[in-house]
Amino acid sequence: MGFGAQTRAVYAENPRLSKGRLFPETESPTRTPFQRDRDRIIHSSAFRRLKHKTQVFVYHEGDHFRTRLTHTIEVSQIARSLARALRLDEDLAECLALAHDLGHTPFGHEGEDVMHECMAPFDGFDHNAQSLRVVTHLEQRYAEFDGLNLAWETLEGLVKHNGPLLDSDGNPIGKFKGGRLPFAISEYADKQDLLLDTWPDGEAQAAAIADDIAYDAHDLDDGLRAGLFAVEDMREVPFLADILVDVDRKYPGLEESRRIHEIVRRSITRMVEDVIREAVGNISELDPQSANDIRMAGRGLVGFSDEMALAEKEVKRFLFARVYRHADVLAVRKLVARIVKDLFRKYQSDPELMPHPWNVGLGSLGDTETARRICDYIAGMTDRYAIEEHRRLFDDTPDLG
Repeated sequence: MGFGAQTRAVYAENPRLSKGRLFPETESPTRTPFQRDRDRIIHSSAFRRLKHKTQVFVYHEGDHFRTRLTHTIEVSQIARSLARALRLDEDLAECLALAHDLGHTPFGHEGEDVMHECMAPFDGFDHNAQSLRVVTHLEQRYAEFDGLNLAWETLEGLVKHNGPLLDSDGNPIGKFKGGRLPFAISEYADKQDLLLDTWPDGEAQAAAIADDIAYDAHDLDDGLRAGLFAVEDMREVPFLADILVDVDRKYPGLEESRRIHEIVRRSITRMVEDVIREAVGNISELDPQSANDIRMAGRGLVGFSDEMALAEKEVKRFLFARVYRHADVLAVRKLVARIVKDLFRKYQSDPELMPHPWNVGLGSLGDTETARRICDYIAGMTDRYAIEEHRRLFDDTPDLG
């Protein structure tokens, strides 16, 4: 049996045993439920908008920097590779990777931070919860339901791919400890139980770690190509220094752009291979006989080894210092923060300024519902559209160039 022809493991999600959809539908004769979910996500408006949403660099800064869309595609490729090696359901892993950033605001994490600040009096903002809101409510394409009516396993993995959200007593944990779950998650939990107090299945864990791997690799790549740091600066990170030595030994005098690519691809390979080794060991130790056994393991099984986890933290520290907190990036972040904040306050003072259908039925909404409507509208914007809306409403739109 050749590579790629492995049978699905007993601990993988079996699409034939899916818990189904909130609104029952006749199953497709040509696609599994997870393949159908993948197609619905790809054809959604929110997915198309990722093309013009920022990762680190705003869209006008260059055609070769990552956007939310290209990042999402890279995550899905890594997630499928991990799922294939671990004999998980590749389609579900891909599906979760494709959906994981649908709730992101324009202008990357700066947009999310500002949105959370604006929504602080109204339960805050969380991009993961917003992704759930997108696929269960905001996408309005189908005749019989709002949202995409995705399978239970897809929604579960989307909501808690980073781990459980509640403890066994039903109290929020992790970043929500001491507070409340985001509105979108608690609202949907009243309709369908997503087992928020357990770990997700292996497919969701594969998608989550694929996100980390892709982030590190492409931010190194984009940071280098933007001139925010030099290749030689990476020698201060042992993990990267080792890769650099390997590349220079094998390809002395290599052209800089190819040298960068070799470093980035080796970074991805080493991290992926580490996750596979670690996950194989964890799975062998637990010997799960179903996807539910992975949920009930009490810990994540698909992730970095302790050694690689430390190395990856060093890479992230390097990126924070050299990229995310670089003076040029911070200058642009300050400007885009003003755009998002201005838009929210303007719509809050006069919600009728939002276009149809966002301004329909505003009279029947209270302050919280109105703020949530505004939040949904702004969060769905692309970078370019947010700038255009600011120009429509204000005379002093920041020049991001």
